[in-house]
Amino acid sequence: MEISDKLLCLFSAEVRSDGDSYTVEIPRREVEAGSIESGETYRVALISRETNAGTSAETTTTATDTDTDEPQPPVEVGELRYVEIEDIGKQGDGIARVERGYVIIVPDADVGERVKIEITEVKSNFAVGEVIEDEF
Repeated sequence: MEISDKLLCLFSAEVRSDGDSYTVEIPRREVEAGSIESGETYRVALISRETNAGTSAETTTTATDTDTDEPQPPVEVGELRYVEIEDIGKQGDGIARVERGYVIIVPDADVGERVKIEITEVKSNFAVGEVIEDEF
């Protein structure tokens, strides 16, 4: 399954009947994290969680499918990303932020640089990325 680089957030939600329409509630944490704003219009994609026997439907694992209620990191090891370095950390490494304010530490990068990185390590609250292309 191909997922757009424009993905702002990912969560599980129940579709509820509301008279002549249906409602999907967005968790408060997604709005409070600043990824999305109330009153704005967004494109919505629905992904099935269940795979029926004999079909080719894909299964998606999300935060509510695990034992924890914590949001999962929005990046994976090996993923390529274009980021802008927003800050410098205590150790002198560049800091970039992506979906939900998730931090990516980028060694040997300076504030204001826009670089292509490869994610080399993922933790629950931060990731580490290696610069593979300067100034995109």
